[in-house]
Amino acid sequence: MKEPFVSWEEIKKDLLKDPEFAKEVKLLEPEYEMIRQIIKTRIELNLSQKELANRVGTRQSNISRLEGGNYNPSIQFLKKVAHGLGKELHISFK
Repeated sequence: MKEPFVSWEEIKKDLLKDPEFAKEVKLLEPEYEMIRQIIKTRIELNLSQKELANRVGTRQSNISRLEGGNYNPSIQFLKKVAHGLGKELHISFK
């Protein structure tokens, strides 16, 4: 028997009902937003991770870890990534 399809949005909605989970998601939002912006811009520029890495002066594996959320980059590295994407890095407090 085929199991019904459950979308990620439905699963996320259920998970966010847990206050502890929702709190952790909120704390991680700045990192995920930065990652989304990097990936979106790289794709818009039709660049592979390897091509971006060459522009930044690093290895493809570093870009992969950054995009996967498995790397805590320095501000200097993020500035290099922004420059490699033809962008400027802006950090703000709200």
